[in-house]
Amino acid sequence: MKVAPIVEEMKRREREFAPLVVHTGQHYDAGMSDAFFRDLELPEPDVYLGVGSGSHALQTAAVMERFEPVVVRERPDWVLVVGDVNSTLACALVCSKLGIKVAHVEAGLRSRDRTMPEEINRLLTDQISDLLFTTSEDADRNLLAEGIPRDRIRFVGNIMIDSLWRGLERAASSTIRETLGVASQDYAVVTLHRPSNVDSRESLSEILGALEEISGRVTIVFPVHPRTRKTMTEFGLAQSPNSNLQLLDPLGYTDFLRLFSGARLVLTDSGGIQEETTALGIPCLTLRENTERPITIEIGTNELVGSDRKRIVEAAFSILDGPSSKPGRVPALWDGHTAERIVSSLLEVSAGTRQPPVELPAR
Repeated sequence: MKVAPIVEEMKRREREFAPLVVHTGQHYDAGMSDAFFRDLELPEPDVYLGVGSGSHALQTAAVMERFEPVVVRERPDWVLVVGDVNSTLACALVCSKLGIKVAHVEAGLRSRDRTMPEEINRLLTDQISDLLFTTSEDADRNLLAEGIPRDRIRFVGNIMIDSLWRGLERAASSTIRETLGVASQDYAVVTLHRPSNVDSRESLSEILGALEEISGRVTIVFPVHPRTRKTMTEFGLAQSPNSNLQLLDPLGYTDFLRLFSGARLVLTDSGGIQEETTALGIPCLTLRENTERPITIEIGTNELVGSDRKRIVEAAFSILDGPSSKPGRVPALWDGHTAERIVSSLLEVSAGTRQPPVELPAR
């Protein structure tokens, strides 16, 4: 969702850009990955590293080992890394050591929780990146407080919203609501994948118990992430006796967008969905104790509820008993034109510069 609009904008400026897409393979479920490439109309990756799953150390090391020869061969002027996954940090580290300029899309987000691997990835990537593209002004403040020079920071808005507005048009043709029988009724949508929620039997049991209770009031549609499905099975939590709680295989981006954009309520532990629901004015309950996207709470439709069953149920019932939409505002520059600002900034910063030859670091 973050790469597609940037690649599309670069291809519109073909005299100035020759983008090369590298897919590390960190998100290794073929069905999910292929569906997103198709739905976002992304071309096949120019390079596929095929890293797959593993511990944080093994995965990060594998990305670095396989990405370095690509950088040495291609000698890019810039490498853009997005978000906060292990691939983000791994690719930024490779480039930093080779003297290749790095731009970080979605820089400056902070949860203040260093037990989250993503927080470590964000902090370190921002320190070694040459250009930092931020989604909101609080992200700018975070970077300045950490000693990042102002001239490396560009407030460009939220690239996720570029994909959201483009995707909504394509999603209008999806029949997923009709297929699931929720087209003419209120329903809730759930996504759940973070290790802190799904790798703990206690947390997962609390969340699933809350969903069972809420489904007594409203139909819940739950496309289950492969990681979550695996732990649900291991913990003996895979079966739901309640037909009002629909457990599905993961959906493609277009079908999922069509589904959650019509929801009465969304429950999630995803960062991106906090942003998308804010942009659409859909009440969102975040199943975490903190968020790196506080703007979605301050001016948006998001509320933190953690993994406690009682808190989740009370917050959901409060929404269901209230007005059909939750008041909120769309943050500045979440307007669908972030990719244009990113690409223009790269041109501006690159003007008059020349990239030195790439040399392998000493072993």
